[in-house]
Amino acid sequence: MSDADASLRIVFAGSPEFAVPALDALLGGRHQLLAAYCQPDRPAGRGRRLTACPVKRRAQAAGVPVRQPERLRGSEACGSLAALQPDLLVVVAYGQILARTVLETPRLGCINLHPSLLPRWRGAAPIQRAMLAGDRETGVCVMRLEEGLDSGPVYACQALAIESGMTAGELQERLACRGAALLGQTVDALAAGSATARPQSTEGITYAAKIDKREAEIDWSRPAVEIERQVLAFNPWPVAYSRWGERILRIWRARAAAGGGPPGQVLAQSAAGIDVGCGHGLLRISELQLPGGRRLDAAAFLNGHSLAAAQLG
Repeated sequence: MSDADASLRIVFAGSPEFAVPALDALLGGRHQLLAAYCQPDRPAGRGRRLTACPVKRRAQAAGVPVRQPERLRGSEACGSLAALQPDLLVVVAYGQILARTVLETPRLGCINLHPSLLPRWRGAAPIQRAMLAGDRETGVCVMRLEEGLDSGPVYACQALAIESGMTAGELQERLACRGAALLGQTVDALAAGSATARPQSTEGITYAAKIDKREAEIDWSRPAVEIERQVLAFNPWPVAYSRWGERILRIWRARAAAGGGPPGQVLAQSAAGIDVGCGHGLLRISELQLPGGRRLDAAAFLNGHSLAAAQLG
């Protein structure tokens, strides 16, 4: 077998839907997937039943052994990983910071797929933070993991435009697909001994803090363009919302528009959308939801409810 055709013994670590295309890329390649590590099953849904994460479901369907330690650290967990004798550990949104012992276990180290153009937006929520900041583009990077937070040298990057009206969920899907292809190319290059990593710039470093649900409440005194970003960045989670009397309106889609009025005041309503005054401009809501109800476009919502002259917030 030539170096170009070399096969690696790989362990995968990931949990959410974002990681599934990367797992699929490895399953469809020539390398040997020894095991998939993911977060333990967690309660989910109204019944709070223990639910497997997307990576576990995909790995099990493909016949890949699954391991779910509460923490991938300590002698037992690290010893179990070392016993697999991996050449490479591939990490995609695993949800844990890896200890030095883990990073040093694979022969070729550990690589990570990160959804931003590093060093911008290191950390937990790079997709949402890029959208909230009004960035016009983001991307994916494959980097070598080290003990710092997303600070390791980068093997490959690919940029992607953040299109007008795109939600975080839609952007995540595109980044996951682009990232999976980039990851597959990097793994092949590592197998062939041709991969090179460049240190990250020391300029332009920003951190993407974890999203707090409290950030989802809309402050109508802010400019409409900022509220539009909030709505799109928090779709599908945690979903932007506003108070309507004693009820909560979850706002799934909206766009900023010209015009204005008192912040939080409903200025007009029609099948085209529900216009609400903001600190600057107005927000046209096109999809919303009441507690216990379904997501509805503006026309369907107005068939059963009226927001005429309502005060939100």
